[in-house]
Amino acid sequence: MTEQPVYSTLGFSDEEWGLLTGLPLAVLTAASAAESDGTRRTLAESAAGLEAVAAGREGASQLVAAVSREVVTRAGDPETGEELPLISPEDPAAYIADVLDQAGQASALLRAKVDAGEAGAYAHWLVGIAEQVVTAAPSGGMLGIGGDLVTEPERRFRDQLSKVLRD
Repeated sequence: MTEQPVYSTLGFSDEEWGLLTGLPLAVLTAASAAESDGTRRTLAESAAGLEAVAAGREGASQLVAAVSREVVTRAGDPETGEELPLISPEDPAAYIADVLDQAGQASALLRAKVDAGEAGAYAHWLVGIAEQVVTAAPSGGMLGIGGDLVTEPERRFRDQLSKVLRD
């Protein structure tokens, strides 16, 4: 007997699972792209985001834990020192708009398919990933001193994500 894929046992199609598992890294990238930073800051944001993604494996939500395990399997485990490649969207504003659209689709999907607790846990986890990324490295300032911990574009993305996900 063959084992069913995790997404199937949770009641999702392959396409739906692709949306749910693709969104955490897309949120990480969009949060980082919200403010143009140097390589060092972007690396810090990426590392913080991957840590937040991986932390979902330990959560109480069965859905978040399953999605997190899948993402870490594909992207790499920060606990073993793996890092994400730096991704810089050519058009950050369009990328962010697309990620927010995908988040809206995921939110509607989850409201239709899982209980409110699981849907809320997933939304909260995604907003937490964005929060970890935007607070990972201050922007502006001189030689890492001063600057804003969270800039207005970063705050706007995080807040829009929260609104779209109803978190």
